[in-house]
Amino acid sequence: MRDLLLRVRRVRRATPSSCIVSLDLDGASFSYRAGQVASLRPGGLGERVPYSIASAPEETAADSALQFLIKLDGSGRWGEHFEPLRRGARVSVRGPSGSFVFPDAPSERRFLFIAGVTGIAPLRSMIKHAVVTELPGEIALLYSARTPQDFAYLPELRGMARKGELRLTTTATREMPERWRGARGRIAAAQLIPLVDSPETLCFVCGPASMVSDVPPMLQALGIDQSRIRLEDW
Repeated sequence: MRDLLLRVRRVRRATPSSCIVSLDLDGASFSYRAGQVASLRPGGLGERVPYSIASAPEETAADSALQFLIKLDGSGRWGEHFEPLRRGARVSVRGPSGSFVFPDAPSERRFLFIAGVTGIAPLRSMIKHAVVTELPGEIALLYSARTPQDFAYLPELRGMARKGELRLTTTATREMPERWRGARGRIAAAQLIPLVDSPETLCFVCGPASMVSDVPPMLQALGIDQSRIRLEDW
């Protein structure tokens, strides 16, 4: 692993409690696999905080930037109560690390990604990697969040779905306006059944601890072998 001090290129709001931060590599190299993690801290000071890299390696190669989905507190602070991130600020990056990655040459041709809230970050990296590299097969995403406002990357994901690159299912667990067109409630077997049409489906699960604990038994009950269920593991 290596340490880089990178400049914040862009910060944009993703949800009421998270933002998408792009860090400029400025010509430096940073090789990683889709799904991996880097540890961040502002200006090289304070404790490091691990964040999944939300960009795909191919995107980083094209625009020389790393992208992260960062959860904020009520004051816009992040990590260990670091001050809000702004364009031009410097962030220390160490990495990459982690074994929760998309395989280099998967034998499967069906891929199911199951995300909860900010757990979409590494799965977004994997999905973009699969799409950009034109990986043969079918991709499905089941994405859960508390309210319709809490889905990060939703316009992008819907755009991918319209182009046929992704089969997208969303479910909101808390407040839902009448116009909400997604599913309602926590992830359950009934939502997984339409997405698992083959036992040879490679599954990736990332989100809150309760979801990561509850979903694998449901997948196994639908015929997915444990070896094809990958969980976030830093």
